[in-house]
Amino acid sequence: MKVLIINKSDSVGGAAVVSRRLMYALRDKGVDARMLVCDKRHDSPHVESAASPGRIKRSFLAERLKIFMANGMNRADLFKVDIASDGLPLSRHRWVREADVICLNWVNQGMLSLQGVRDIMRLGKPVVWTMHDMWNFTGICHHAGDCTRWRQNCGLCRFLGKMATPVDLSFKVLNNKRKVYGGRGTLHFVAVSNWLADLARQSTLLGEQAVSVIPNAFPIPDDAEHLREGHARTHEHKFRVVMGAARLDDPVKGLPILVEATRILRDDYGDEAEGIELVTFGNLRDPQALDGVGISHTHLGVIAGEENVRDVYLGADAVVSTSLYETLPGTLVEGQVYGCIPVSFGRGGQSDIVSHGETGYTADWDDDMHVAACNIAEGILWAKRQDAANMEARMLASARAKFAAPVVAGEYIALFERLLQ
Repeated sequence: MKVLIINKSDSVGGAAVVSRRLMYALRDKGVDARMLVCDKRHDSPHVESAASPGRIKRSFLAERLKIFMANGMNRADLFKVDIASDGLPLSRHRWVREADVICLNWVNQGMLSLQGVRDIMRLGKPVVWTMHDMWNFTGICHHAGDCTRWRQNCGLCRFLGKMATPVDLSFKVLNNKRKVYGGRGTLHFVAVSNWLADLARQSTLLGEQAVSVIPNAFPIPDDAEHLREGHARTHEHKFRVVMGAARLDDPVKGLPILVEATRILRDDYGDEAEGIELVTFGNLRDPQALDGVGISHTHLGVIAGEENVRDVYLGADAVVSTSLYETLPGTLVEGQVYGCIPVSFGRGGQSDIVSHGETGYTADWDDDMHVAACNIAEGILWAKRQDAANMEARMLASARAKFAAPVVAGEYIALFERLLQ
């Protein structure tokens, strides 16, 4: 079986990382899997650039210009949406022609237009589109937040500012997607979490479409248990809680909630709070975003490389996520693998990772930030009071059963074989 994975990059962004992992997982299962990208950074014979740099740049700029004109020349929201108006003629690429199955992933920002998707579908091959966010079933946005217009016809899009109307660009793109999805060919959608699949089934675009749920694959070493046992730990007197992100103060990450939770720990649980340390890592656009943390705290800055991130988890006891929503937060899976008890809200794919009270703690969300922070603080205290050895064994077994590369690859292969029949 020949499978071609198409993604904007092989390295930059979460979708790129998990797409490359999937390629290698499929190859380990005997599938001739390859990857077509615009941004190639890995030196692999199984990854190829989709076009020349000039051609890639032209389609990227053409689409951005259309968005810029349609949103009233607002730079702030220029990269919060995609319209798939321009792209590369990938249906003519030899790897596309040779493949038995095409697996689309994150193909925005000028890589594939909707017409390009239609052209690939017309080749008569099964096309599987893995959704890493909401874009496939909204008009133009990747995360709709509190907006629910994607359940009807979009329009009046807040990302278009003063240019928003009932029949604005979001309305038009949503209807273009409807035509493509209903066109000739086999198109099957995969959501990386049950939360995302449930949203897709509520949408006007995918409510009648088949949607499977297959999670992302995560690296789980065979000797994960022994890695934690052998890792030098210098904080035996402290319960170390870690939170990390590419951009830690991205509004979606809910960092103010975590800061408030640490103040609640200090003010309401003083004795226990003395034994807790917060460790954060990731880029900060606002250097003052961590001001006011109420407990012992270390910020590690940006950490590059999977091994260095792994070492942070190996030296910690819990991993916290205060995100307002997440499709499938990899930090929680990675934390579980290396012995960190996850504490998070359940407003997304977290419930696919964490079984409350068994493999972590899912705190109740509340629109009142102080109440939400109280719930996170209680989760951190719950994690601190657990038997670490028992939790580590349960978490690792759960992660292996759900997210190990051979398991995920097997689920994709079963889907591909069913579609090929």
